[in-house]
Amino acid sequence: MTSSQIVPTPDSGPTPTTSTTSTSGPGVFELGGAVTIPRLGFGAMQLPGRWSGPAGDTAKAVAVTRRAVELGARYIDTAAFYFSPTHRANDLLREALFPYPPDVTIATKVGPLRDETGEMYAEARPDQLRGEVERNLESLGVDTLDLVHLRVGRLGSDVADPIGERFAVLAALREEGLIRQLGISNVTSGQLAEARSIAPVAAVQNRFGVLDQADAALVDECADAGIAYMPFFALGGGHTDLAGENLRKVSGRHGATAYQVAIAWGLARSPSIVQIPGTASLAHLEENMAAGRLALDEDDMALLGRRG
Repeated sequence: MTSSQIVPTPDSGPTPTTSTTSTSGPGVFELGGAVTIPRLGFGAMQLPGRWSGPAGDTAKAVAVTRRAVELGARYIDTAAFYFSPTHRANDLLREALFPYPPDVTIATKVGPLRDETGEMYAEARPDQLRGEVERNLESLGVDTLDLVHLRVGRLGSDVADPIGERFAVLAALREEGLIRQLGISNVTSGQLAEARSIAPVAAVQNRFGVLDQADAALVDECADAGIAYMPFFALGGGHTDLAGENLRKVSGRHGATAYQVAIAWGLARSPSIVQIPGTASLAHLEENMAAGRLALDEDDMALLGRRG
């Protein structure tokens, strides 16, 4: 990207409006009405290395994490079930950042259960969720978790089963002071309504991206309700090839990569979206964070689509 196409990132700013054009960096979001975070964060899923592949690199993972914070990431997404045969995401975050900067929010997820071989064999029952929350507390080295998502359906497609009993357990742990804010992941609009009938929902984490816009209605629902929407696989996640013709046109117009445009598109698509791209590469991290200063105009958004 050229300097004429990237606008400076402000030190601070108001909560984004409903405008679809980014003009001054990623902007901020009031998470749960209580914590101000930039809308471009960092995902820790890739830090441990491939879940069943090559060993991760501790020094590299620590360097990437610290650099993400240096570049402005103030929201980090992790989970105790993010681990490879040799490394665990929470351990790496603790080594890189502990004691954690007071302006950094670390969110985790509970629900899917993995054994030491890496197999995702079940979802935690209500009576197992306290143990999963305590596992995250211990591995991160904190007394209170900033935000905990109830992840539904293991790591597969969304499942429309009731979630109230499990979400109520997390709500009770919030009342105990073990959790500050609550989120849900891989859910339907009906499950969001069910959760909100029990306790405030600060964030939804679902699959959504420039070439994968099936969840567009829920994105808009979250924006209307003041709930953060945090896409996973916004850059394809290795499952969706970012190779659309219009995506190539917009990338070429801005001298940017398809990944940068995908990040910028999400930020422009909805004021509720907080992007959390993950990487274990310093080069990719720098590229991802630079995307927060990429300004897409109305012509770009018309090509890429706003509503799926």
